[in-house]
Amino acid sequence: MTTHWNNPSDVSNALAATGYLTDERIAQVVYLADKLDKPILAEGPAGVGKTALALALAQAAGRELVRLQCYEGLDEAKALYEWDYHKQLLRLQADEGAAWGDLEGDIFSESFLLERPLLHAIRSPEPVVLLIDEVDRVEVETEALLLEILDAFQVTIPELGTITAVTKPIVVLTSNNTRELSEALKRRCLYLYVPYPSIERERAILAERVPELPGVLADKVARTVSAIREIPLRKAPSVSETIDWARTLLVLGIEDLDDVATSDTLHVLLKYRTDIEKVAKDLSLDAVADG
Repeated sequence: MTTHWNNPSDVSNALAATGYLTDERIAQVVYLADKLDKPILAEGPAGVGKTALALALAQAAGRELVRLQCYEGLDEAKALYEWDYHKQLLRLQADEGAAWGDLEGDIFSESFLLERPLLHAIRSPEPVVLLIDEVDRVEVETEALLLEILDAFQVTIPELGTITAVTKPIVVLTSNNTRELSEALKRRCLYLYVPYPSIERERAILAERVPELPGVLADKVARTVSAIREIPLRKAPSVSETIDWARTLLVLGIEDLDDVATSDTLHVLLKYRTDIEKVAKDLSLDAVADG
């Protein structure tokens, strides 16, 4: 990694310049990942800013972001590379009758290779930030492929040989902790747990992302969201949903987050009817809604 960060404060300032507000722990892990040349495994609830950290890191470091979105069924062809079979077939049809030996070296060449995110990150002449998003959604076999890449930052394509990274990417893996990741993967990474922000940090995020929101109202929004997250819900509100809620209050001209305003706009913050009903009951908003 080639950055000019001399301490965690430099990291914090660089990320803040992109609009991403860190805390001391996040800044320290990013700084150490830079200096120790280690991937970051960012784990935590959905919507706390793990993916946003990678986006901000790419912007702060002046690098292209290469994103591999993980999902169940993701395989090597979608993560690493595959051959353009349609183009190969057209080439074979165009040279029908030619000897296979003459064609084989042609159709398995660079012009027929489809580069997927992992191979793109390895072959990029300029350093990139590689985001492997929601790594806990892939099967064990695909996780093994990721381990191989993270170990040496090289890949062997039988028809082309071994391709080694010219520059090592900054790697951020995110996990919502839906399944236990292997010890082997965790050993290769610096671990970063990203919880929901404190009231103070969420208030600062609101000041950054919704600057027109009055400070008193921002404080009430942050405190209310924090209280709601303490309630066992199907889906606790994310930071982005807090921001949406704050913007909703502005659009509706609501200047004070009283019980009526909270009850009328709770559907912006929560996305399940059962959660809305539970929060309304716990915050004693039922009477307001009934009225």
